[in-house]
Amino acid sequence: MESWEDQGIVLTLRPHGEGGAVVSILTENHGRHAGYVYGAHSKTKRAMLEAGTEVSIEWTAKISDQLGTYKLEQIKSWSRYVMDDAPRLSALLSACHLCEQALAEREPHRDLFFGTRSLFEMLAEDIWGEAYVMWEIAFLRELGFAIDLSTCASGGDDTDLIYVSPKTGRAVSREAGAPYSDKLLPLPDFLKQEKKGSNLLGTQEDVLTGLSLTGYFLDHWVFVHHSKGTPDSRLRFQDQLAKKVGREAS
Repeated sequence: MESWEDQGIVLTLRPHGEGGAVVSILTENHGRHAGYVYGAHSKTKRAMLEAGTEVSIEWTAKISDQLGTYKLEQIKSWSRYVMDDAPRLSALLSACHLCEQALAEREPHRDLFFGTRSLFEMLAEDIWGEAYVMWEIAFLRELGFAIDLSTCASGGDDTDLIYVSPKTGRAVSREAGAPYSDKLLPLPDFLKQEKKGSNLLGTQEDVLTGLSLTGYFLDHWVFVHHSKGTPDSRLRFQDQLAKKVGREAS
């Protein structure tokens, strides 16, 4: 008999069998890991199995290669704190579904687990949107696709970085990027401030620029050969924020 105990964040639930479900969890020590939960649709378990819920886990199986079964206890329901704010709830679901679709199963991502939990804590703060963009940058790095905002890719002024190269993911200065500005991705102000150690708080337009930046690399680096492409929840999140920005600007 194989077994372990861990903690994790519920990513997705897929009904399976009579009353049960296969639940995918981003765990601290066992990566993205699936397990079967009996009675998953009961009133007591349904809320615990919502995406974004932090749980303690007991997993058991006859052999390690099997799906195995989960015994779960709720630690905290992060979605409860953002349920009445559609963009923040969409950010939580987007993070969960990105992890579900991009991470190889059972491959450890301990830093990502703690980073995702920190993101959920930040969803109640004013800089939640900026925190989400920073999470996606860390997520890309975790997958081996690093966006480098430390220096100018063309040897220009490192204190005046305003673009990112869509080919390399490296920052480009104002002067060096001027001849190619229509082909470069804009760098939002709060990421420039983060590099200088200043306050991360930006405008919602800045956050939308940041989502466009990371979304480009999700589309062209992470999910370019993925059969389903970038998760719909991620696309909806950016679309929701864009509509909100448009309404407030009008």
